[in-house]
Amino acid sequence: MGAPALRILAGPTALERLRKDGFDPDAFTVMAGASGGAKWLVLGGLDRALARHVIAPRRRKLFLLGTSIGAWRACCHAQADPLAAFDRFEQAYLEQHYSVRPSAAEVSRVTAGILERILGEHGAAEILSHPTLRMNIAVVRARHLAARETPWMQKLSLGLAAVGNLVSPRTLRAFFERVLFHDARDAAPFMAPGVLPATQVPLDNDNLAPAVMATGAVPLVLAGVASIPGAPRGLYRDGGIIDYHFDCAMAGDADGLVLYPHFYPHLVPGWFDKALPWRNASPEALDRTVILCPSAAFVAALPGGKIPDRKDFWAFDDTERLRRWTLAVRAARRLGDEFSALFAAGRLADRAEPLLPRRS
Repeated sequence: MGAPALRILAGPTALERLRKDGFDPDAFTVMAGASGGAKWLVLGGLDRALARHVIAPRRRKLFLLGTSIGAWRACCHAQADPLAAFDRFEQAYLEQHYSVRPSAAEVSRVTAGILERILGEHGAAEILSHPTLRMNIAVVRARHLAARETPWMQKLSLGLAAVGNLVSPRTLRAFFERVLFHDARDAAPFMAPGVLPATQVPLDNDNLAPAVMATGAVPLVLAGVASIPGAPRGLYRDGGIIDYHFDCAMAGDADGLVLYPHFYPHLVPGWFDKALPWRNASPEALDRTVILCPSAAFVAALPGGKIPDRKDFWAFDDTERLRRWTLAVRAARRLGDEFSALFAAGRLADRAEPLLPRRS
């Protein structure tokens, strides 16, 4: 028998609950999804298993919280047929094709086409009427110099933001404002005062797709999204700039836990913290969180020994990139199969181990 493909990591309170009560889908009140672009391809099997075993039989509401690709995955989960939605997403994502040096406008056009295939004609309405899932999308509204589309201005603003972030993440407020697009039917635990401070905008059929596009609008790669219906005027960009993996008590003061299908065994607070190994998520962010992620052995067996990422567009031609990504997608089914087997046997909690900060 080979090494396990799936790791289950839990913060202190979450680990205690798992060991006491087992893995109960209704114990989770929030499911989070991180930024990460093509990294999501290794979660396809796990997402499908979660759709079958955790979401379909639910009796309680589950609040989805995502930035960038995490919000796109949430759109699949919250449709009437999530498995078909994931199939469309995966196929469209693999089929991306660009010119040698694509402009932000070209990347945005292709990306908008992918989203159109995911949502179809009724996707937005299905998401906003789901019986148990409640969509929440974190986006940033660019401010001052960061609100310009000129590449050199974007580079300058990002450079200044990165320098400021070295001093304190709070300096990012000079460049970006968090905006939370949310399902208006129920307030999520992280909408409590002081948990995830944000300008709040109710989702509707008109602004859901623009909000999803905006939270994936990586600066210098995609064009920002302007004038989202129902939201303050401005230019909106990738929510991961502030909330790369979310650094807050996502469960709020509620009794529930946070389920986090993730690419990594750790959380990185913000986009500019990726290169700062000493910048860790707060204890509050970890305490009630359960991360489901690939093991080191699983990643080592992927093409090139790594998870797919956006750099693959520059590192390989389309044929080689598609070959590697297709192999990663096939391998990812193992994560879902392993979760399903452990779930059926009632052994998910037995696999749980402590969730620790990343090593500096």
